[in-house]
Amino acid sequence: MSYQVKTLAVAGAVAAAMTAYATTGVHAQAKEKCFGVSLAGKNDCAAGPGTTCAGTSKVDYQGNAWTLVPAGSCASTDLPKMADGTARMGSLEALERDIPA
Repeated sequence: MSYQVKTLAVAGAVAAAMTAYATTGVHAQAKEKCFGVSLAGKNDCAAGPGTTCAGTSKVDYQGNAWTLVPAGSCASTDLPKMADGTARMGSLEALERDIPA
């Protein structure tokens, strides 16, 4: 193998390692459980009685289903208003709204 090819191989390996290292910071970001913000079937886990885990919520914004969101953003997540016109917000604790019958 020529010197140029070896140099390029080493440089490529270093670049790949640096990219992998840089992207791990995104995954390490602090997250929190936010109840009432998931779309039907898109929750991360614990969608209340009668469900098992991830992807088992039955309705949009089901109050007892949660999704991991960036820490500090749960209550400020932009959600559509409820049928009666009141604001719908996420919560750090399970909610009693939008529970399927």
